[in-house]
This record gives sequence, structure tokens and C-alpha cells, in this order.
Amino acid sequence: MTPFPATKYRAYVSKTARTSNASSWIQVDLGVATVVEGVRLYPNFNLDVRSLGFPVRMKIEGSNTQGFENATMLLDHTQEDLADPGDQIVYCAVAPSAGIRYLRLTATQLRHTGGPESGVNPEYCLSFAKMDVLAGGRNVAEGKQTTADAELGNQRDLGQLTRKARPRGEGIVTDNPQNVTSPENWKPVAYKAHAPEGGVALHAGLFKESMDNNIGYLMSSFSVEEMLRPFRERAGKPVNSELRKPHPFWDVDLAGSTAGRFLMGAGNTLRWQEHAELRRWLNDIVDGIEDCRQPNGYIMAYPEESIFHSERAGYTRAWVTHGLIDAGLAGNKKAFGLLRGYYDWFDKCPYLPKLLRGTPQGVQGMVANTRMYFTPVGKPEDLQVIQRYYQENFWLEGLARRDEEMVWQYPYDRPHNYLITDFEAYLDLYRATGEQRYLDGVLGAWQLYHDNWEHVGGSIAITEFGEFPPKSYRLKSQFTFCETGELCGSSFWAHLNQRLYLLDPDQEKYVTEIEKSIYNVGIANQVDTRGLMYHARMVGTKGDMAVGICDNSCCEGQGTRLLGSLPEYLYAVDAEGIFVNLFAPSTFRWTQSGSPWQLTAKTSFPDSPDVALELALAQPQPAKIRVRTPSWAKTEMKVMVNGDRAGTGKPGSYVVLDRTWRGGDTIQFSLPMGFRLTRYAGLDQIEGHERYALEYGPILMAIEGSDDARLRASGAIAADLVEQLTPAYGRPLHFEIAGNPDFHYAPYFAIKNDPFTTYPVIDRS
Repeated sequence: MTPFPATKYRAYVSKTARTSNASSWIQVDLGVATVVEGVRLYPNFNLDVRSLGFPVRMKIEGSNTQGFENATMLLDHTQEDLADPGDQIVYCAVAPSAGIRYLRLTATQLRHTGGPESGVNPEYCLSFAKMDVLAGGRNVAEGKQTTADAELGNQRDLGQLTRKARPRGEGIVTDNPQNVTSPENWKPVAYKAHAPEGGVALHAGLFKESMDNNIGYLMSSFSVEEMLRPFRERAGKPVNSELRKPHPFWDVDLAGSTAGRFLMGAGNTLRWQEHAELRRWLNDIVDGIEDCRQPNGYIMAYPEESIFHSERAGYTRAWVTHGLIDAGLAGNKKAFGLLRGYYDWFDKCPYLPKLLRGTPQGVQGMVANTRMYFTPVGKPEDLQVIQRYYQENFWLEGLARRDEEMVWQYPYDRPHNYLITDFEAYLDLYRATGEQRYLDGVLGAWQLYHDNWEHVGGSIAITEFGEFPPKSYRLKSQFTFCETGELCGSSFWAHLNQRLYLLDPDQEKYVTEIEKSIYNVGIANQVDTRGLMYHARMVGTKGDMAVGICDNSCCEGQGTRLLGSLPEYLYAVDAEGIFVNLFAPSTFRWTQSGSPWQLTAKTSFPDSPDVALELALAQPQPAKIRVRTPSWAKTEMKVMVNGDRAGTGKPGSYVVLDRTWRGGDTIQFSLPMGFRLTRYAGLDQIEGHERYALEYGPILMAIEGSDDARLRASGAIAADLVEQLTPAYGRPLHFEIAGNPDFHYAPYFAIKNDPFTTYPVIDRS
């Protein structure tokens, strides 16, 4: 059975008992007398593939009276234990009988709520993900009323037992050869603009500081020996016994992801700036993976047959793939060959029909294949595997029509920000094949996330545990690991928006999304050279600075990947010229129409809005330089060339400067920074009060020093608070608040250990 569904498809779980000898029953009213042929039971199970609450002993009875005064025994399994079914759907043949209206399953001995029956206070329950009653070859229980015993019955979730089947059924296997298209019929769609793969050098400023901190983190977190340990263990090679104990989840369950994390961060970094030790480590890791390669090309750090364990099939495979691709782009000559050998194995491996749904978060594996296709060694088979075993047409169609349930109730996994990696993959399929349905699905998905699951400031407001209906915008955790704003989600969001932007570079909104992801999550979650925090919390404290920032978590891996690629987002080029997208002190060297060009950006943004772009080229050349006027701009933006006004940009567009350029030409402008207040409209309201988030340009602001700040606006409306803000002397992007001497605003990315809130209460006078 497919694991880990959304809340709409959650399992029925009874109340708990302290002893396994307790009894609990569930009963279905079929509506009319029915000749029952069998009962199908769908287990609820955990990561270890152990059932949760599947009865140890049970019986099934039928009756034509609701109180079961005259019951017929259909199945009696009360004298011997039932085996733990794990994730296997259980079919129960029942004894022949005359028609019955009511069917009751009674557990006479309960199973533990999770794993082995151990612990100081063990708990037992009755639990199923679903129950079918079969008659005439079909499920006659669907949608029928269900009841349970008064003592342990869970009245709230009884309807889950007879819910409708998920769109493509409850099983694991997905094999749809009819989805596969021939490369002969593909009509590739080229990017209209291209992100640079090198040639951008950062100068002193926030981006440069973040990249340097990222290098420090990569060089101090895990040694080469530690990162190669699982590869060597799998290959039966000697391992240093004095290495630190590996993290049981990030390093063992997800064996190989530590190396993938490093290769993503280092590979991206080395495209922009050279660092001898970082490069040596990268090459040593690639060499170590090569040394453990099997004759069939297999390179992963876990045995082939353990691919279904935890999230190895998607998460770990994708991380190692990304890492080796990034190492290849950074100049390592072995990386692409290692990947090609592995994917020649993977694209034909026997595990494919079960990988999407038979392993937690199997959907993460899509983007590994589609990104592989666009490398120098990619093959059509890399995409066709995704079409056949991963592509979900019902989902593409639902996303295209903006069906909100396709996100927060994605029926085949824990819905959260990792679904964004699938949208990246579907966009890759569009680029390769030209099939419009892929693009339609992705554009619908983008709109759904943007409108319903994006916090002010840009972080992603949905995670894999808990319930996140549209526009819920939860600020506080429902359960453990249920906070929003995961750094990995913003990294994925930036990659998706970059793909969309390069397809349609006139759409400035995609760059704004990248910009918010970088400033308000990527940089904000960085703890100098020590690591990266998991959540971009909106209220409280950012996290314990002593732990949880250097564990090789998902957010560290994708965070170091994002921070290592910062120069990639500053500029884009096409046949006509250059796009200036983000504003950071930097120099970009590229070739335009066969001639070398250089553009140097001089700015201290975001501390100051002023930007100057200086050109250096050997001889006059015509080109278009398109300067972004951000959608957050408060007014139109005046752009000067060599001191003369050359254009005016409207917010959310590009000023197109089309002329013959000469060495020494200078473009100048001042970004129209301003304040925006947004009223909190999510589920975590404070009764009797209103809360507001403040942004300054693209920068999310926070009240520093209090997680429960209450501000007073001097005017009749909360927005009047903006008039009370004055710059703090000598502290860029910090603001004092007239009438509120105990509080001040600071950039969210600058908050360190202190409590804070991005949503203070604003009371009106």
C-alpha cells in the first residue's frame, strides 16, 4: 500500500488502551442486505514498515440489525495471532452467508501503536488506513456510514474507513508505458535567456560574505573521510574506526547525502571563485565515489536492494546526482561519466515500478533524472523513465486547473515543499518535449503555492507534518517538526522560479521570488561559518545556535547549494544583450556577439538603494541592457546613462536600454525602496488584536528583542505606523519607532540569538 498520505487520506486510529487485551470494533452500514464476498483491509504503517494498530486477533460478523442481536460469524481469527502485514493490503475471504446489512470487525487483541511492544507505558489501538467490503466484485462500503464502540472508537475519523480510493488507487506499483513519447516527436523549447555558468565575481558585500561563510561551513562540518564512509562501507573497503559517529538519519538512513551536500555547495561555489582546498576536497570525494563504483556502474552509498529504505530512492539519489552534476560544471572531468554509468543502471533497474510510491517521498527522484538529461551525457531514456514510472496525469491536470487539493492534499505522500522539485522536473519535461500539459501544470502549481502557501517574505508555508489548508500561514508548530519556512523549500522555489524566468525573461515576478528566497531565507538562516538553520521561523527565536545547524539536514544541503550559486541569479544573457536582475557588488564578464564584455556593479544594496553599472569593452557594440525595476518598487524608477535620463521603469518590469555601448559608459539608478505592511490573515490569530508584517523593499523586517511585541500606531489605521519609522543612526536597515521606545525594526536576516517577531500586534490610537 502507498504510505504517508495527506490528511484527507489519513488513517483511522482508535483511542489508545494500556493493554493489548482490550477490545474495539468498527461497523459499516451497507444500506441494504448484501451478499458479502470478502473484506479488504488497508494497514496503517510507519517508516519501518510495521503496522500501527492492525489487530493481533479479530473477528468479522454480519447482521441485519444495528445492535447485532443475531450475528453471523463471517471470519474468526480470535484463537491465533495475525502476522504484522506491514504495508501489504490484506484480503479476508469470509464464510458464505445470506444477505447482511451491517458488517462489524472486532479486534479482540490490539497491536501496539508503533513498532515493537516495548516502553514504560505501551499503548495499543485499532487502526486501518481504509476498509473495503466486496460484493459483486466491487467495494460496496464506499461512503457508507460507519460506527464504533463507545470506549475506544474515534468518532472524528470513522469516515476515513469508507473514504473514496485515491485517484490512482491505493497500491504502490506505477507503470504507465502509454505516457512515454518518442524523441522523434519531441519539440524542444529553448530558454529565451541563459543564466551564466561562470564569469561572475562578487565583491565585498552581503552576498560575498554569505558565500565566504558557506565555504567556511563546508570546510569545517564533515571531513572527506566521513563523507566517503558509507560508500566505502557499501563497497567493503576499509573505514577509519576513529571517525565521528554518523547521524542515524541524515548519514545512515540517507547514506551518501553528506557527500551530495558537499558536492552541491562546493561545485556551485567553484564555478565563481577558486579555492584550492575546497577543490581538492571535491576532487577527493569524486575520486572516492569512483573507487567504490561497481562493475555495473552503480555508485550510490547504499546497496542496490536497500533502495526502498527510508528516502534513499528519491532524496539521496537526487542529492548525489545534483552534487556530481555541480562538480562536473565546476570542472571535474570524472563526475559526468560516473553519473552516466549509474543512470545506465538506474534507467533499467527492476525497482522502477515501485519507486514513486513504495518509498517515502519517492517523488523527489523525478528531478534527478530530468536534470541528468540536460547534462552533456544525458540520454532520452533519462526522461522516458520519468514519463513511464513517475508521471501522474491526474495531478498535472489538477494543478493546471488550480485545484488547491493537489498541493495540500496530494494523495500519495506527505504534501509539502518537496513537491516543488516535481514541478522543476515537469518543467524540464516541457523544455525537452514541448508538450503544453507539462507547462500548464507547472504554471498552475506556481500560482497555487504563491497564492496559498507563501509567507510574507517568501518562505514556504507548508511542511510535511501537520495540516496546512490554503492560506493557513501557520506561525507556530502544530506538532514536532511541523514548523513552516524550511530553507530547502526556498531553495527549490528559487530553482523553479529561475527555470520559469529563463523561459520568459520578461516576467519580473519570478526574479522577485528568487530575491526574497535569498535574502529572507537563505542568508537569514545562515549562522556565520557554523552552519544553516532548518526553519525560517516567523515568530520566536530562530533556533538553538549550539545544535541543529551542522547535522547534514535537508535544509543544510539545499541551503549550501543555494548560497553557493548566488552569482548565478544576478544576471542573464541572450543574443541581444544582458538582463540585470539582482543588485550586488560584482563584476560580470561574458561574450556578446563574439566580443568580450565586462559590467561592474557598484552598490551597497540593500543597505543603500543606489546602483551604478560600469561597462568595459574593447570597441563600440550595440546591445540591449535590461535593468529590472522590482515589483516591490514604491514608484517608477529613473535610469540614467552617462548622466542623462535614458528610461523610466515601472514596478515589475525591465527598462530596456537599446543603444551602441562604449567602454566607460555608466548606468545609474536608485531603487525605489519603501515600506509595505501586510495584515496577518492566517490561522494563528491573537483574539482582539491585529498583527502586521513589515517589508522594506524585498527585505522582511522583524521586531528585535521580543516575540510578543505590541506596537501603537499614532493614527487611525495601523498603516500609519509607517510614518513613525526613522532610520537608526549608523545602523543600515534598522528603524526606530516613534511612540514605541522599547522596540525597533531590524532586517530579519540580521536577527541572531534574540527573540523576535515578524508579526507584531499593531494597536491603533
